[in-house]
Amino acid sequence: MAELLPVKAWRYSNELGEQLEKLTAPLFDVVSTKQRELLYQNPLNSIHLAVPEGENGALQAKYLLEKWKSSGILKQDSVPGIYVYYQYFRLPGEKGEQCRKGFIAQIKATPWEENKILRHENTLESAVHDRVDLLRATEIQASPTHGLYEDVNQELAPWMDQAMEQPLYELEDYQGIREVMARITDPIIISKFLNTLSDKKVILADGHHRLEAAIHYRKEQEAQQVSSPWKASDYHLMYLTNVVGNHLEILPTHRLYYGELLAKEVFFGALESWFEIRPMGEAAELAAYTFQKKHTFGLIWEDAAYIIKFRQENFDQVAPALPEVLRQLDLVLLHDVLFDKLLGISPGQQRSTTVLAYERNFSKCVQEVQSKKAKFAIITREIDLGQVMEVCNSGQLMPQKSTYFYPKAVGGMLFATVNQEEFDYDYAQFFS
Repeated sequence: MAELLPVKAWRYSNELGEQLEKLTAPLFDVVSTKQRELLYQNPLNSIHLAVPEGENGALQAKYLLEKWKSSGILKQDSVPGIYVYYQYFRLPGEKGEQCRKGFIAQIKATPWEENKILRHENTLESAVHDRVDLLRATEIQASPTHGLYEDVNQELAPWMDQAMEQPLYELEDYQGIREVMARITDPIIISKFLNTLSDKKVILADGHHRLEAAIHYRKEQEAQQVSSPWKASDYHLMYLTNVVGNHLEILPTHRLYYGELLAKEVFFGALESWFEIRPMGEAAELAAYTFQKKHTFGLIWEDAAYIIKFRQENFDQVAPALPEVLRQLDLVLLHDVLFDKLLGISPGQQRSTTVLAYERNFSKCVQEVQSKKAKFAIITREIDLGQVMEVCNSGQLMPQKSTYFYPKAVGGMLFATVNQEEFDYDYAQFFS
């Protein structure tokens, strides 16, 4: 099943590690434009490798990485390790602190059809191409994807807790999350991590574009022969968390529409044939709405807000070719009815169109509509972990951007190489 290796990581030098808080960056698909602008001002911030600027960003990242390596800004660990990674956070309105426990390792980027790593949502084609270009140019992975595994007995927890008694890093990230990282280098303990997951499938929680890019890159490099039984281009950097006994939060991702639109009375008339429409007053009032009933959404149109509830008598017409496990999901229904049937954006077009955007921040949705940049916003409710697991195990896929696991891992705490010379090591000792 999951084929893991420890990471022979590149990390900021010890001197720079003391100011790591200023060098980490959000993941490429969640960093806002203004966040990028601020982070770009620091010439040593990891965003220059993860989301490089300019038309030739991938090449710029390549040259910058070479400079950082040669000047000692980044240094590679002499031995590989398992990087234990804990995130301490509070959700809005909560007083108690939660902790999501996990570890970072390398996982073989196996094709989806092998069912060793299970995905749950579609990807956006342009984002995958960008990630492949960057990986090809730099041969470095600047941030981990996020995978889930199931270990009922929580066999690895004691080893992780023990490692955390001597952390490498402790910082507060851009989300206000307390990030703590430790390192395990003992081959005997590392082997326990590799063996524990060797009979398990991994469910990809976050990072579908980056993992799909890694799979593409691995295929590109298949013809390259190496003397080692472990080929660098086969592996991908992943943060792994146990679904048992852990704090796994999923937040909703809303939809913004920027395309051409019919007049309000025409659009609402068409919408009303599928949904009951109830005025809510000001858009801000949707922020406190709990969306208890499935197939119910918020609609922000100009300065007004509405609750739209699907008319269940029409359910037979919703994506009849899809299996029931998908048809029951809010976002599948939304994408099929509103975006495909009413607005004429086919499922294939939805993966590449620029008229649809995905936004977690409710206030940003309100702002985009009221400023008339977006025509309307659809406010969604979160999906629960049980639904994600069910879809993954069924082999089906949700619409793109269906889940937002919180908190996000940060980039820049360590880097993983796919350069064979840098990657090479006697990994056999971890399997004895």
